[in-house]
Amino acid sequence: MAAAGAGIRLHPACRVRQEGFGLLFYDSRGPRLLFAETGDLLPADFYGTVRGRDELPDGLTDGQKKAFRKFVTQLLEKGFLREQ
Repeated sequence: MAAAGAGIRLHPACRVRQEGFGLLFYDSRGPRLLFAETGDLLPADFYGTVRGRDELPDGLTDGQKKAFRKFVTQLLEKGFLREQ
């Protein structure tokens, strides 16, 4: 699914792994950690490839979509994701 605008992906200095609560983001430039209580809504490899900024995982409710967009904005602001 392609979306308008710039693509985003995980920053090369960052790693993400699945944990019981959701995702753990690690930035080796810091090091900094970010714990995201995503449950199983977002696979750890979702941003391993370039995605459209508004590209969302399938099966989200409207409320989850709104929260997901806010989460993506936070990941961009904190440097875990970057625009391509």
